[in-house]
Amino acid sequence: MENKSHALMAGIFTIVLLIAAALIALWFNRDRVERIPYEIATTLSVPGLNPQAGVRYRGLDVGRVDAVLFDPQKPGQILIRFSVSKDTPITHSTFATLSYQGVTGLAYVQLDDDGRNPTLMPSSKKKPARIELRPGLLDLLQLRGLAILKQTEEVAGRINTMLSDENQKSILAAFTDVSKAANKVGRASDQLQPALDKLPALALKADRMLTSLNKLSDDASVLTRKLNAPDGPLNSFNDAAGNIGSAAAIVEYEVVPLIDETRSSMRALNRTMETFNQRPQSILFGAGAAQPGPGEAGFSTPAGK
Repeated sequence: MENKSHALMAGIFTIVLLIAAALIALWFNRDRVERIPYEIATTLSVPGLNPQAGVRYRGLDVGRVDAVLFDPQKPGQILIRFSVSKDTPITHSTFATLSYQGVTGLAYVQLDDDGRNPTLMPSSKKKPARIELRPGLLDLLQLRGLAILKQTEEVAGRINTMLSDENQKSILAAFTDVSKAANKVGRASDQLQPALDKLPALALKADRMLTSLNKLSDDASVLTRKLNAPDGPLNSFNDAAGNIGSAAAIVEYEVVPLIDETRSSMRALNRTMETFNQRPQSILFGAGAAQPGPGEAGFSTPAGK
């Protein structure tokens, strides 16, 4: 009986000692920092966020989440109550986002400030101030992912429409036409190859021709200089042309009148010879009176007419 009483006392002492150690540990580990409560009201999803989750202001630990519960005054809205140290600069432009720790998936509240309204925001336990919760990285990825999926579905539908039986036939026909055109181009290249092989020789001939033309141009320039020289052929030709002009003037003013007189004398001689042929007696008796013509006095019509 005495052994049982000693064992009971020892057990009670051990239990009391454990309780005392736990109370001492809680007393030493209790948070003595003065904190100010705030609240977040949101309709966004808060996966992985639990009470006692951390609260960080631009990466620095400033507090913890006290509770995550539904808003009794507005169905579908979630309230996140948290407290931060007194020296945390919570202003009217401070906003919150949800971030996640590594691969564990545990969420924490990330506070940031865009600086639009740097006035400090007052808060108390009776009326905690509310901070805006903006979509985090996962929310943005989810929204963008839905938009991308929608666009992907649209693209897939358009591809299916484009790859319909009729369009496939048209595409195959286009590929066939392109293949035929490529074959024709290949054959044309083979046909042009002999002409391309002759191009170097033609280029050499053209080069030689250009050289000859340059030499001919140089010779022509030399010839032009020689012809235009003061004692050159052009000046001699100009002098000869001047002499010919002078001779033509002499012929015009001296020889031409003489030729006219000669023509008149020849006409008179011809008339004399004609008269002699018709009336040789005119040499002895002189030229008779001329026979009157039609309409003149003494004109008579010959008989038989």
